[in-house]
Amino acid sequence: MRDDVDAYVRTCLVCQQDKVEQQRPAGLLEPLPIAGRPWESVSTDFIFALPISEGYGSIMVVIDRFSKYATFIPTPKDCTAEEAARLFLKHVVKLWGVPQSIVSDRDPRFTGRFWTELFKMLGTDLNFSTSFHPQSDGQT
Repeated sequence: MRDDVDAYVRTCLVCQQDKVEQQRPAGLLEPLPIAGRPWESVSTDFIFALPISEGYGSIMVVIDRFSKYATFIPTPKDCTAEEAARLFLKHVVKLWGVPQSIVSDRDPRFTGRFWTELFKMLGTDLNFSTSFHPQSDGQT
């Protein structure tokens, strides 16, 4: 009888549409504050699964949220948090200084203890965007 009930519920359109949500309602998405000057706030993300070229298989993208200037940094496919931080310092901080805030997705490279400690030492806020919500970080 259990199998019959399971099969009926799986195929019943009304049963599928009237499922009760088991989670608390999500809060409203709030837009990010507008940057006041160039390189005050940047957003960053990785592009993976690219063909290997000169030992690099992915790209770290850093975009200035004020001017929309983009920096593309080649990285190895297995780029660690330490390597990403080194590349960020070499290609962004060296040229334009330390940004006040950095927006990124919840990539393990950005949520790791190394990044968190680095940003604390530099006095930079690390703001995480919500996965698959272009409202918060669509430009990157």
